[in-house]
Amino acid sequence: MRFTMPTRTQFAVAALAMAGVVLASNILVQFPINDWLTWGAITYPAAFLVSELVNRRHGPIQARRVAWVGFAVAVAASLVLAPARIAVASGTAFLLSQWLDIGVFDRLRHGSWWRAPLVATLLAAMLDTAVFWSIAFAGTSDPWITWALGDLAVKLALGVALLLPFRLLMGQRLAGGTSA
Repeated sequence: MRFTMPTRTQFAVAALAMAGVVLASNILVQFPINDWLTWGAITYPAAFLVSELVNRRHGPIQARRVAWVGFAVAVAASLVLAPARIAVASGTAFLLSQWLDIGVFDRLRHGSWWRAPLVATLLAAMLDTAVFWSIAFAGTSDPWITWALGDLAVKLALGVALLLPFRLLMGQRLAGGTSA
């Protein structure tokens, strides 16, 4: 399958969006809404939307490039703006979940337009949650297990809700059953 190369501007916008989402999430995860949820859970699912839009239009190689650049910028900034344990946990969880998201999306891109982004996001959200929370907060007195469960519930719900923006931002109308 042939994909178009992103322009420098498209790549920069995608990489900055990715970095912005991850950095914002790393800062916001430190602020609980309650014993079940932090503000970071609300922003992080946009990272999957960014990689899936890039994957859809430009393919998995470019999606991985955006993830790497977004990762580097966000982790560097997070080391300054967030505790090191959060930066390390975020970087580890981000890379593992993005690689899973990009790979699953690419394998499922043929079929209904919604299948690839939904399945990829849901699987990646589960991996991201397990890795991030166990590295960032295990051994602390924070209610991290309930935060992880609340975080996962929000990521899964937003993964479904972000199907509409994905569809609208794909840039072309697809008949049911064509490639995603």
